[in-house]
Amino acid sequence: MNPVSVSTAAAQVSAVNIRRAELADVSAIHKCIEPFVKQGKVLARAIPELTNMIDQYFVAELNGNIIGCVVLEIYSKKLCEIRSLAVSTEAQGLGLGKQLVQACIARAKEEQILEVMAITSSDEFFQSCGFDYTLPGEKRALFLLP
Repeated sequence: MNPVSVSTAAAQVSAVNIRRAELADVSAIHKCIEPFVKQGKVLARAIPELTNMIDQYFVAELNGNIIGCVVLEIYSKKLCEIRSLAVSTEAQGLGLGKQLVQACIARAKEEQILEVMAITSSDEFFQSCGFDYTLPGEKRALFLLP
């Protein structure tokens, strides 16, 4: 984002609409995450997969353009995962990522899901959103790449 005054940045943030995604947003979401897929920060999502999961996505929209997105992938009443968080380079640093995460957390609470997980390379960001390394009972996630 080009350097802007604090009041201009605040005006931009207040003009952003965080909302549930709609089927018409699939292409824009795909375009939004593509730069992050190329950087290896987000897993690729095919259009059919996005279409099937559209009811679990949130978008950040400014002047009719999708400038951020995230998906709350619900696995069960016990566990869901925040995935594919992406905010366009021009809109980073305005708090939109945090607003998208908060929308996911609110949805998880609404669905009465017990645990929300985030697998990330941006630990500090998710910690600023209230996440921590351990879950209740000192559980830890372990992974194996076959």
